[in-house]
Amino acid sequence: MKKIAFLFIVTALVSLSFTSLRMDSNPADAIVGTWLTAGEDNAKIEIYESNAKYYGKIVWLKNPLREGKKALDVNNPDKSKRANPILGLQIISGFEYNSEDKIWENGKIYDPQSGKTYSCHIKKEGNALKVRGYIGISLLGRTEIWTKVD
Repeated sequence: MKKIAFLFIVTALVSLSFTSLRMDSNPADAIVGTWLTAGEDNAKIEIYESNAKYYGKIVWLKNPLREGKKALDVNNPDKSKRANPILGLQIISGFEYNSEDKIWENGKIYDPQSGKTYSCHIKKEGNALKVRGYIGISLLGRTEIWTKVD
């Protein structure tokens, strides 16, 4: 009986080890998680994968209120979305991992402060993301550094 219990435990541990290796083996998932943006109006962005593309939404705001009320997407060019709360807003969409260049590209990033959407690419360096939004070509843009939240 002890031998069976021991074999069961060993088998379970080995299975868990291989499962975690498989989950960590996809380098594209390296950006999945929660990231703290730079700047005075910090936000936390949760990046997730769906159908081999990467998306992100605002899950925390340093300043969740504007003039004593819940922060809304008041600068959105689509007037029907201006009453939507900033918290929970999807701001990153459609990124694909380029394994050759080790970047996430072909996505868009929305800036609720300006109401503008930009082309974007993301590069991971250690515990940081270099998020570069641009119009047209990447040289005409701005890079922000986001840090991983544990």
